[in-house]
Amino acid sequence: MKTIDELLSEGVAGKRVFVRADLNVPLDGTAITDDGRIRAVLPTVKALADAGARVVVASHLGRPKGAPDPAFSLAPAAARLGELLGADVAFAEDTVGESATSTVSGLADGQVAVLENLRFNPGETAKDDADRGAFADRLAALADVYVGDGFGAVHRKHASVFDLPKKLPHYAGHLIATEVGVLKKLTEDVERPYVVALGGAKVSDKLAVIDQLLDRADRLLIGGGMAYTFLKAKGYEVGKSLLQEDQVPAVTEYLERAEKQGVELVLPVDALVSTDFPDLKTKAPANPAVVAADAIPADQEGLDIGPETRKLYASKLADAATVFWNGPMGVFEHPDYAEGTKAVAQALVDSQGFTVVGGGDSAAAVRTLGFDEQAFGHISTGGGASLEYLEGKTLPGLAALED
Repeated sequence: MKTIDELLSEGVAGKRVFVRADLNVPLDGTAITDDGRIRAVLPTVKALADAGARVVVASHLGRPKGAPDPAFSLAPAAARLGELLGADVAFAEDTVGESATSTVSGLADGQVAVLENLRFNPGETAKDDADRGAFADRLAALADVYVGDGFGAVHRKHASVFDLPKKLPHYAGHLIATEVGVLKKLTEDVERPYVVALGGAKVSDKLAVIDQLLDRADRLLIGGGMAYTFLKAKGYEVGKSLLQEDQVPAVTEYLERAEKQGVELVLPVDALVSTDFPDLKTKAPANPAVVAADAIPADQEGLDIGPETRKLYASKLADAATVFWNGPMGVFEHPDYAEGTKAVAQALVDSQGFTVVGGGDSAAAVRTLGFDEQAFGHISTGGGASLEYLEGKTLPGLAALED
């Protein structure tokens, strides 16, 4: 895989460089609530602009239905990118139409433009190879060189991720090169003990990665909504807690396999519960109760790991040489249910090992809860992409860059 460093050494002054970024930021109306993904691509965009390239940044945002939708416009992200660069950023109001063509043709050396949401065009996510290829052809007409730096999208077989790099000289940006390097540390020559903390809502989202990690990790800590399916598999009452009943057989098998293979699989010993899900907008006090993990009342819902579990998980992370964390331990968006996620994050900060925060909600939690991002070994920008890499899958966007 050729990298942006090689491209810069060849010279990019005057060249139109298409940067496939991941600007899929969370929005509250038009206000960005977490700009982490924009800041992550900043080094690549700045390096190209400083070298005199005419930089064309493109991304998706949300899941529009293949047509323009103002709720998913990239205009706020383009404005924020300009603020971070300290320079004007032009914004094209379409993907490959008149606005895109005129905006890109109007760039001078060192200037940056952002195209409107790629998913406003149905060709971006089309299942048909010809439809995707036709859209990729139109994107290719806007550029001379392709730089892939949207790690959060490399697991998608989309036109701008998979088809476009085949049509232009292509390179990996700083972010993708860094992400791949980190993931290799989690899959090749791993320093041990290797501890993985998994949370989030659905155990079904994590089954494939758990399957792989049972052969790689020394210890697995389970939290979040997915923990209640594990507790159910142990025969415990989980009340109204999030439960995927159809996954209990698979989870039971993993519990047995972990014991057989000598992998320590650690489950919550207590939980914060409530009869009602908390109001995440007003964040009104929720008054949770602490109960043992094997004694959740039938009318209660588990919403965070309890204080004893926080201590337990911190102790299980303390001696780790390598840590991968993906998924919050509870409903961290509400202060009454944030302590479990905060405890795991603090344990990573306190760790002497190499710590990786696996993107998505975990990365958002780190920032929301006020942690210094520099205190972690690496914060990934792609939760889904990271998990699929750890599952051993071929990621289309990386495969295209390796050709």
